[in-house]
Amino acid sequence: MPSDPAPAAASPARHGFGATDAWLVFMAVIWGVNYSVVKAGLAYLSPLVFNGTRVVLATVVLFTLAALVRDVPWPSGRQRIQLLLIGLLGNGLYQLLFIFGLSRTRAGVAALIVAATPAWIAIISQIIGRERVTGVSLVGIGLQLLGVACVVGSTHAFDGEGGVMLGAALMAGGSVCWALFTVLLQPHTQNAHPLHLSAVTMSSGALVIVSVALPEMLRLEWSAVPLAAWGSVAYAGIGALVVAYLLYYHGVRVLGPTRTSMYSNLQPVIALGVAWLMLHEQPSGWQLLGAAFILGGLLLTRVSRKAMAPAETPEALRRA
Repeated sequence: MPSDPAPAAASPARHGFGATDAWLVFMAVIWGVNYSVVKAGLAYLSPLVFNGTRVVLATVVLFTLAALVRDVPWPSGRQRIQLLLIGLLGNGLYQLLFIFGLSRTRAGVAALIVAATPAWIAIISQIIGRERVTGVSLVGIGLQLLGVACVVGSTHAFDGEGGVMLGAALMAGGSVCWALFTVLLQPHTQNAHPLHLSAVTMSSGALVIVSVALPEMLRLEWSAVPLAAWGSVAYAGIGALVVAYLLYYHGVRVLGPTRTSMYSNLQPVIALGVAWLMLHEQPSGWQLLGAAFILGGLLLTRVSRKAMAPAETPEALRRA
């Protein structure tokens, strides 16, 4: 896992494929598999109970790990309040939209809809002057949106539980929430430890989710929950919400929000393959074409230069 934040000399290798890129590919694998794992877990637990349980697990693990960090101070009181508010968006509202959206559409399709997130991040970053999107990046984002359109327009896009387009709308709303969360979080990644960021933002999200899920959690016969369900909760809680989140925050700090989010677009390609194997969700030709566009867009955007705004450069380039 990436090391703690520390000043380092700027390196042109930042634009090549390095250790951070490899970690982000690993992050994409974790999240890509997570769609099918969550889908499998929802066969045993309701969306609210599943999400409430995994978020509580993730919060406990994150605070335990954060307590072991001795050489970096916790964020200041003011910064903690800001992080708690940001966490309400990224780990509260987003998680609710994600779990209900995923329960109403197919795993691979949900992942492809979320692939629009980098476009929203780029738009928000451009508006507030956080990052400058180059022409090549715009082409890459356009290819990814075209890929999402192929998936959304495919015949079998919305045939999951709950029917029609509700699941897609919820996933799309979650995509916008995650984009805003990422952009708002980015400045905090420059001066706080990833474990501290993860623990604080996860705690406020957990408060929201558990508050909503508590009635169902109290009614559940926990002794009747099978081992397979607990395995899904463990993977979705520790893998997707602890390990992958820490890698994501590291990427945002080193590469910036737009480029980091592009790696999350490997998720749908992985999710389609895993859903095919685990859930027997046969991808359509349109979905495969969409996956190809998404990969092409990712590669174009990653090789583009000067995506960061000048305002972001001084501090960001001093950190590896």
